[in-house]
Amino acid sequence: MPTRILLEGRPGAGKTTALRRLAALLPTHAATGFTTEEIRQSGARVGFALETLAGRREVLAHVDLPGPPRVGKYGVDPGVMERLALPSLRPTATGEATGRLVLIDELGRMELACTAFRHAVDALFVAEVDVVATVHTHRDPFTDALKRRADIEVVQLTPANRDVLPRELAARLQQPRTHGRPPSHG
Repeated sequence: MPTRILLEGRPGAGKTTALRRLAALLPTHAATGFTTEEIRQSGARVGFALETLAGRREVLAHVDLPGPPRVGKYGVDPGVMERLALPSLRPTATGEATGRLVLIDELGRMELACTAFRHAVDALFVAEVDVVATVHTHRDPFTDALKRRADIEVVQLTPANRDVLPRELAARLQQPRTHGRPPSHG
C-alpha cells in the first residue's frame, strides 16, 4: 500500500522547509512535485512563487495580478498550476510510475483554485504512488475530506518536530515495501 501523508501545520510552522529538506534527503530524481515560496519586497509579502522539484519557477499569486481567482489580496494565475504543477503530478497518476514519490507544497486555497489541480490530486491519492503533501490547519472542504480518509495519515508539523521529521520521513519512504505500515513518529 502506498504511503500517503498530509503534513499539517499552522502558517509559519515550517511546512515548506520540511518538504524541501525531505526532497534533499532523497536520492536525486526520486521525487516529483513542487514547493511554494513567499515573494517579498522591502520586507513585505507581495506574492507566492511555485517551483517544481526540477527547478522550474513562476509567480503563482501576487498583489499585482488581477485574478480571478483572488485569494485575499492576491490575484492567482491558475495557468501556473497547469504549466508547472500538473505536469509534475500527471506522470505518476497514469500508473506509469509505480513506486514513485510526489511531494506537494501545498494543498492550499491558491493551489486549489485550479479545478484541474484538484482533480489531479484526487487521482494521485488513489494511484499506486507515495504522496507527501502539506496542508494548513484551517478548515477546507477539499482537505478536510482527505484528512478523514483511512488510507491517509495526518502528521502534525510543529516547532518541536520540524527538524527531525524530514529525516524520519526520508528513512520511512526509502524502506522496502512491506504488507504493513511502519509505525509513525508524528
